[in-house]
Amino acid sequence: MKMKKLGRTGLMVTENSFGALPIQRIDQKSAVELLHMAYDAGINYYDTARAYTDSEEKLGAAFHDRRSSIVISTKSQGKTKQQVLDDLDTSLKNLRTDYVDILQLHNIASLPDPQDPDGIHAALEEARKQGKCRFIGITSHRRPVAEAAAKSGLYDTVQFPVSHISPQEDIDLIDLCGKLDVGFIAMKALSGGLITCAQAAYAFFQQIPNAVPIWGIQKKEELQQFLDCAQQEITMTPELQAVIEKDRKELAGNFCRGCGYCMPCREGIQINTIARLPQLLRRSPWQQYMTEEWCKEMEKVENCRRCGACESKCPYGLNCTQLLRESLEDWKQFRKEKGYTDHID
Repeated sequence: MKMKKLGRTGLMVTENSFGALPIQRIDQKSAVELLHMAYDAGINYYDTARAYTDSEEKLGAAFHDRRSSIVISTKSQGKTKQQVLDDLDTSLKNLRTDYVDILQLHNIASLPDPQDPDGIHAALEEARKQGKCRFIGITSHRRPVAEAAAKSGLYDTVQFPVSHISPQEDIDLIDLCGKLDVGFIAMKALSGGLITCAQAAYAFFQQIPNAVPIWGIQKKEELQQFLDCAQQEITMTPELQAVIEKDRKELAGNFCRGCGYCMPCREGIQINTIARLPQLLRRSPWQQYMTEEWCKEMEKVENCRRCGACESKCPYGLNCTQLLRESLEDWKQFRKEKGYTDHID
């Protein structure tokens, strides 16, 4: 498998790297088997976070005896220096290691003050000084924050959502990081599952040598798709470019990426799924959204108080309540078209 250099860190990581958020949804035995499959295929970079429930523990179970052969990054949502350092100690215990390669501030809304001795940036520097991390970085869903981090010279890596349906301004951030020798880690490279052609997604990143996509992988068949792309040395073709253009036409714009930062909802609404349900109905097996269970989930949309809490937390500034109402109406119509007569009136 081809390797990419992660900016000034000098770390050489695989072109297909592993986003470990989804493995929190499967049991440990299945997760370890999946991680070993990735490792045996040559994947050497795994990204997790303290916030991903037991994801770190599963990585620790899979890799504690082969730590020197892999690159691990994790993240902290701590708001103070001590909270970040405490998170890191927990992460190291879970991962069964004494260091991580990259420690990242998780989805920050603004850059912290590097001069604050008790701030979260100071925590990164302290962790590096103690040898508990080799490099430091940030993750964010806000482009101005990611740009500022890259330009500051304070961070070795920037993690930001980019896929082949991203606006050009987001894609341009990759070039900026390349010029500044900042490692660029591309999260949401499948746009939260809305991009369904692995070959097109893979070919897109093949054109960008300094962007490392971390595919969110939960199943062996998902992993196999990207392993096949590498083995077959997939490159951009007119056919794959046509797929990308179709995706851009259908998906680009103000759509929900499914990041989940709007959650939880006071009414129990699955905002980060329902807000993008029109796309999911047409890009994944739709039958799963026609069940009695999903009827009950969709009924919750009627209870939306329009409190604005979800909008205030959305890093993309979306009108979440409007998306929920539009999704509900679309779901009703879709259900009717498929022959279901017991939809919500």
